[in-house]
Amino acid sequence: MTLRLRPHHLLCVLTYLGKGYTPAFVANYERIVARLNDGETIEIVEGPDDICAPMLKEQDHHCHNDSVKLRDRQALDAVITELGLGRDVRIIRLVSEDVAQLRQAFSNGALRAACQACEWSELCSGIARKNFRGCRFQPPLS
Repeated sequence: MTLRLRPHHLLCVLTYLGKGYTPAFVANYERIVARLNDGETIEIVEGPDDICAPMLKEQDHHCHNDSVKLRDRQALDAVITELGLGRDVRIIRLVSEDVAQLRQAFSNGALRAACQACEWSELCSGIARKNFRGCRFQPPLS
């Protein structure tokens, strides 16, 4: 199977520690991260994805906001540049070397334009300062 992730969630998984909006959201996120850790491929999608799924029942949830769509465009540009992907690539498999490279770029700010105005930004900055210790996303070697 393939996981469906919107671009900014490629950044969010880098710092995921098991915190989230609701218990259902966290349980879903845990399942997704476990699948990523098993090496499952990712389809980069526009709009709500598999991580958003538990929140979509809420009326007017931010998953559809223009600000989140902008965050997705900024994240996609940054990830494409950092990993040297083609602009039309939509199916990827992140391995530990990719994640290490993305985490380094996250730490030095190269991927952080998409994080502006995100309510989790301060938490994620602290996680990066602690070298991503305790993060759940630990994909396989290549």
